[in-house]
Amino acid sequence: MKHTLSILMQNESGALVRVAGLFAARGYNIDTLTVGPTHDPAVSRLILSLQCDDDGLARIVQQTRKLVDVLQVANPTTALAA
Repeated sequence: MKHTLSILMQNESGALVRVAGLFAARGYNIDTLTVGPTHDPAVSRLILSLQCDDDGLARIVQQTRKLVDVLQVANPTTALAA
């Protein structure tokens, strides 16, 4: 199943590499990736899509939330399906 994640993260050098590395290390391929600024110049929004089952999504979301630079992880795909 295809999922989309919206991640707010600190606009720090290497933050994107840490997020992408987490996905790669766990065997998840990122299908699409978009990064842009927010109203706060210290925070960026990363939107990515990936293919995985619901259990895999729950695990990767938990692990992403543990990263130091990550402020928030949301799954708008689930919100739309509910």
